[in-house]
Amino acid sequence: MVITTPAVGGARPDPLRALLTPSTWLGAAHLLLDGVAGAAYAFVLLTGLFFTVMLLPFALLGLPVWILTAWVSVALARIECARLRLLLGVRIAPQSMPPRDLNPLRYGGALWRDPGVRRRGVYQLVALPLGVLTSGAVYFLLSGAVAMLAMPLLTFLVPSQGATVFGIPFADTGSGRALLAGLGLVLLLVSPAVVRGLVALDIAIARALLGPVPGALARRVDELERSRARVVDAGEAERRRLERDLHDGTQQQLVALGMTLGRAKARYKQDPGGIGELLDDAHQQAKDAVTDLRGLIRGLHPPVLTDRGLDAALSAIAVRCPVPVDLTVALDERPSATIEAIGYFVVAEGLTNVARHSRAAHASVTVRREGSGPVWIVISDDGVGGADPARGTGLRGLADRVSGVDGQLRVDSPVGGPTVLTVELPTSEPAR
Repeated sequence: MVITTPAVGGARPDPLRALLTPSTWLGAAHLLLDGVAGAAYAFVLLTGLFFTVMLLPFALLGLPVWILTAWVSVALARIECARLRLLLGVRIAPQSMPPRDLNPLRYGGALWRDPGVRRRGVYQLVALPLGVLTSGAVYFLLSGAVAMLAMPLLTFLVPSQGATVFGIPFADTGSGRALLAGLGLVLLLVSPAVVRGLVALDIAIARALLGPVPGALARRVDELERSRARVVDAGEAERRRLERDLHDGTQQQLVALGMTLGRAKARYKQDPGGIGELLDDAHQQAKDAVTDLRGLIRGLHPPVLTDRGLDAALSAIAVRCPVPVDLTVALDERPSATIEAIGYFVVAEGLTNVARHSRAAHASVTVRREGSGPVWIVISDDGVGGADPARGTGLRGLADRVSGVDGQLRVDSPVGGPTVLTVELPTSEPAR
């Protein structure tokens, strides 16, 4: 559905055709609803903020009210986006909320710092004065035009002496009635342009406050450009590591296996019964080589991840971790193979860092996806904290791996703990 249609070849727009266009009346209906919607949005948000501030000093009772207000604000924003889509054909992608956290204080702070939450709140506060402006303008324009067009007919059917419009006695004469009808017709023909302008203003404000954060795309491109070189370097380092492991480990084991079999073959000609020990050595060397190859394959892409998904693959990681791990995997839909592989790598590297550096007694991993939305991974531990991606190659490598699919990584690790690693992986892979 298109709100405005540009004139072709420089032709002037036809006011009568614009008046009869369905988009004009859909836009007018949207604008007339702005006042009611804006009053509802502002009332709900201001009520939630009022009780948040009033109850906050009383043992932080305002904190759950603030969290509830933020989620109600999300629901109101979705209603507004649905109204824009149904009446104007404008689609605004909803912003995702920060991942849920069992710690209400930490989650409330994350909601307060989130730019999407703040911008939604600003829009719902601005919606009231904006709705009064747009609804009032459209209402008085259309009702005034219809009233002026109908006034001469009503005066003719129901004559009245001394009838006036805005203090001017137009209704008593034929010329006055004609002039009144002409003004009404002019207002009616002008109304499509006014509706288009107000609709454009409404859409611009909605896109600015309900759409993506301004500048986020440019910052994202800069971040991807900076991380691309690190991803290439990491891939090259991984390739050299694999070559070194194969050359120094598995290849040497296979060479030793060949030499042992050669010795067994030479001894078999002289003493067929004395090669049992050599065959035992060869058998053990073959098993060791297979074990090393399985370790390399598991580090690249474990077969269980392809066959059974993240739940089974992460369960194996959690069992092998020396720190006790509580694992929760709740995926409504299985993500793509690329997202699964990155999620597996993130959890494996995260738990490795927990075991090596955190001195934690307990860790938890939560993997969540609702419907076709993004995959959220939260890794937390009760260790000493102090993790900083700027100082550690492990966390920086995780950030590079996540950014390769347009995901985001956030580390919350104050000195003394706890450490919370939050990763958002998109539903689909970015276009290449």
